[in-house]
Amino acid sequence: MLTAILVILILLFITGNLNLSGLSFLDVVLFSINGQAITLLNLLVFGVILSALGVLPSPLREIGGVLFVLWILSILGFLAIAGLSNLLILAIIIGIVFSIFNH
Repeated sequence: MLTAILVILILLFITGNLNLSGLSFLDVVLFSINGQAITLLNLLVFGVILSALGVLPSPLREIGGVLFVLWILSILGFLAIAGLSNLLILAIIIGIVFSIFNH
């Protein structure tokens, strides 16, 4: 289960950073909060990270939860550091990989 979540999260991370013409529907702006556009890709990553947090073991779940809150704050524009949301997703991916190899 955790491996499937990892693969989905990596695919979403890659498609979010590459401009592929066939996947332009992921960049559709659904709504705007605090002047920041929330896209379909952001909502998909949100759901995948939430499902990953439900599967992770306890110490990594708390660390992932903190990273998740920081990711939400960076997406909403409260933490205005360029590239922070991508770095936080990458940190969550590394944590999931660590959890898979730890078992």
